[in-house]
Amino acid sequence: MRDFPPIVTAWTPASTQQGHRAGIGVPDTRGPGRFLWWLLRQQRDLVLVGCLCSLLWMLPTALTPWIFGQAIDEGILAGDSTRTALWCGMLLVVTLVGASSGVFYHTVVVRSWLYAAYGQTRLVTHQATRLGHVLPRRAPTGEVLSVNGSDGDQFGQFIEIFSRLVGNVVAYLLVAVIVLQISVPLGLVVLLVAPVLVLISSVLLRPLAAAQTRERSRDSELTSMATDIVAGLRILRGIGGERIFGDNYARQSQRVRHAGVQAGAWGAFVEGVGVLLSGLFVVALMVLGVQRVRQGDIEIGELITFLGYALFLVQPIRVVFEAAQQITRSVVSARKTVGVFGTTDPWPERAPLEPDQLRSLAAGELVDERSGLRVRPGRLTMVVSGLPDESARLADRLGRYLPAGDTVPVGDDEATGRVARRAAAERSRVRTELEGRDTLRAHGSWGVTLGGRDLADLPLDQVRSLVLVSDTAAHVFAGTLQDAVDPHRRLSREQAEAALHAAAAEDVYDILPGGWQGVLDERGRGLSGGQRQRLVLTRALAADPPVLVLVEPTSAVDAHTEARIADRLPGHRRGRTTVVMTASPLLLHHADEVAFLEDGRVVATGTHDDLVTGHAAYRATVLRGEAGDRATTTGDAPHTPTHGTTTTTTTTGTREVAP
Repeated sequence: MRDFPPIVTAWTPASTQQGHRAGIGVPDTRGPGRFLWWLLRQQRDLVLVGCLCSLLWMLPTALTPWIFGQAIDEGILAGDSTRTALWCGMLLVVTLVGASSGVFYHTVVVRSWLYAAYGQTRLVTHQATRLGHVLPRRAPTGEVLSVNGSDGDQFGQFIEIFSRLVGNVVAYLLVAVIVLQISVPLGLVVLLVAPVLVLISSVLLRPLAAAQTRERSRDSELTSMATDIVAGLRILRGIGGERIFGDNYARQSQRVRHAGVQAGAWGAFVEGVGVLLSGLFVVALMVLGVQRVRQGDIEIGELITFLGYALFLVQPIRVVFEAAQQITRSVVSARKTVGVFGTTDPWPERAPLEPDQLRSLAAGELVDERSGLRVRPGRLTMVVSGLPDESARLADRLGRYLPAGDTVPVGDDEATGRVARRAAAERSRVRTELEGRDTLRAHGSWGVTLGGRDLADLPLDQVRSLVLVSDTAAHVFAGTLQDAVDPHRRLSREQAEAALHAAAAEDVYDILPGGWQGVLDERGRGLSGGQRQRLVLTRALAADPPVLVLVEPTSAVDAHTEARIADRLPGHRRGRTTVVMTASPLLLHHADEVAFLEDGRVVATGTHDDLVTGHAAYRATVLRGEAGDRATTTGDAPHTPTHGTTTTTTTTGTREVAP
């Protein structure tokens, strides 16, 4: 039997089709119905036990009217105390079986619910880990959080209502057989009422599903808005934008409330219709039963049996309506879940290389076909561009990351079935286009080679072990300073201190009580922007990858600190390939080679001094203004002015650098 916590095996694109055929291990994302069926198959043992317990739980209420009627006709009316005692004993046995199975059924249902709910969390976590930066570009953050949270609860309730529905349906059929033996016309009424109720409920469930889907979509949008506000709270306070974003959140929450009221109204209406039809069924059954007694077709005990069954059948009918509503909600959740789990990994599986082959690649030249950049091994190469986005895109390509434009557009999904289908079609179209154009091209290459081998030919984990890209969006997580610098505990103290020194981040160590065991707040809230940036740089240097790509590593630090980093970085990375995207003269002066980008292409290469002297566009990009003109006329290195200030360019604009 399945135990808790659930074991969820990882799946990969290559094994997906095989997983579909086997029916295990891989979520079936070909549609919401198939996903729910996969969910039931994953818990087939628990589902079968739950259905059996549900049936046994229903036995007392299903058999009691018949046993009671037999006791009256064969025992009480006939004056046979033995038969009366026999039927009373049978009633006691049935009652004990139902009570004990009810306790066990509750245990099984809770176990199944936990397995479904927390299994959903494990699957979402695995998908987020597998896709990394691809996932938020394919599905909104709020959608992923909702799939992880509320949808897991829906699937747990789906498993529960399914087993309860099976037990009630079997009990319903058992009652129908008993009633048919007593009276064929009354039995036919019992058998025909179920299809009529299903037909009526199917008409009512369509607007109910639309209302619930609308509520679900607006709620996920609200969750996304909340995460954005929390992430940018410090910035909002700094610019006085709290009220504006708070008002936007309040308006969206009201939209969620209105959608919830509408969904609740439809749910109440469907529930009311179910109660009304159940009552009408009971009345009709009793009228027919009384007529049969008057005609002498049935005995008094059989009439009492009919009376008991008339009351009993209200329960299965209500369970059918409850199951229809829950299945509708589960289909809505499954449709959203398929949108998240159905996001394929854009990187096809590749056979891993041997360690000797990896070392050989790490010592090779890094070449980007699109820009024409050639990075010679073991050298410090810096890339300058007048448009920071161009160099950032180049860094993404060097690390085999999807470009920033790989985003599926998300609108105000009012979540009708039509809108959901259009959104799924749009996701598929964009994914196909991006995978064909921006990821692996038609001929199966990425367009960046290391040691003569295209990065598309390597497994993604080996690409990450060879090339590390550290940009300005890197996070600092809560934990100790040691956790932030060396999360895998691979460094000696001397190695960690060397990385801290190279990034000029000793002051971060000094301000934390406890040194390496000093605790950092989430996102490094207790640090300044420059300290956080240098801590991220320390982490990148401590990883010591064969190829390190840094994107504007000093954009938030002052000139003195930047000068220290510029002096220390070449020595720390000596002999290993390093690429820095920057326009800072303080850094560029220490580069072994500088490449200048225009319109995404390398148009000039050389040392910083050579390019300042011989390339006007480079000079205008890096020096900007009088400092650049003065450097050109005097031949001085622009990062060491004798007086005044030098203006340097960063990703956020220009800043004045004190001497």
